[in-house]
Amino acid sequence: MVRMAAADFHTAYEEAMARWPVPVERREVVSEFGTTRVNVCGAAGGPPLVLLHGGGTTSAAWYAMAAALAPTHRLYAVDQMGTPGLSVPGGRAVRRPADLSDWLDGVLDGLGLASAALLGHSYGGWVALRHAVHTADGGPARSSGARVDRLVLLDPTRCFAGFRLPYLARALPLFLRPGEPSTRRLLEWEAYGEPPAPGTVRLMGRGAVAFRDAKVVTGPRPDATRLRGSGVPVLVLLAGRSRAHDVRRVAAGARRALPDAVVTTVPGVGHHAMPDDPTGEVGRRVLSFLAAAPGAHPAPPAAP
Repeated sequence: MVRMAAADFHTAYEEAMARWPVPVERREVVSEFGTTRVNVCGAAGGPPLVLLHGGGTTSAAWYAMAAALAPTHRLYAVDQMGTPGLSVPGGRAVRRPADLSDWLDGVLDGLGLASAALLGHSYGGWVALRHAVHTADGGPARSSGARVDRLVLLDPTRCFAGFRLPYLARALPLFLRPGEPSTRRLLEWEAYGEPPAPGTVRLMGRGAVAFRDAKVVTGPRPDATRLRGSGVPVLVLLAGRSRAHDVRRVAAGARRALPDAVVTTVPGVGHHAMPDDPTGEVGRRVLSFLAAAPGAHPAPPAAP
């Protein structure tokens, strides 16, 4: 049964990777925490951008963002350790938030990235923000090679406000009865009845089964105020139809913590649809922010 669940998940993963519109190089980065799968693509000489996926999904979900960002950036889509994906734990276990930062430091060191921009969605936004704070605070000695140039948070969870209780109630069946049916029901509810993409349902549903014993490492909200004066430009891009949290509270919390950040909302997009927004608006806004000069506040492109 375990072997079958793993095989089903690998099939869904490869199906998702087949949707990427650009050639992808698959790398295995070895560190004290095990072997991390990184899917690499884009402009060979472009600025490095590390993509951190949301909870329950994998780096394979970034195909739409790859279409928007690969022409100008070198993309490193990471399967986070201990979550669904093709990263293999080994050696030191990721048990605490500090371990997550050490793991990401090791991945960036292994990729040879002296500095990089971080882009995280949902739980990946929490990981990205925490790592940016960790780097701004100095971190361990080796983190000097993993400085965060820019930070992009796509509808980040537990960064500036908590989850809505109805969302948690709807998500609970994924843990009690993991699989494609429970995944489909959550995604359809979160999208106000719109049918989710079958590939997304397969990847998340089969990942929930294959990794049902995985424990997500989380912790308190990162102290984003520590980024003030760090010189790291921050974009907080929120999903206008998100049911995961109160978008207005998240925006208000982000503006209080980071007065210089660009905080804006994409109308008509749900929480889970941010990485593969079919309108392309999310990618356009991210690209506009990444292309702006440091300290500039680019006006988000108007929705088509």
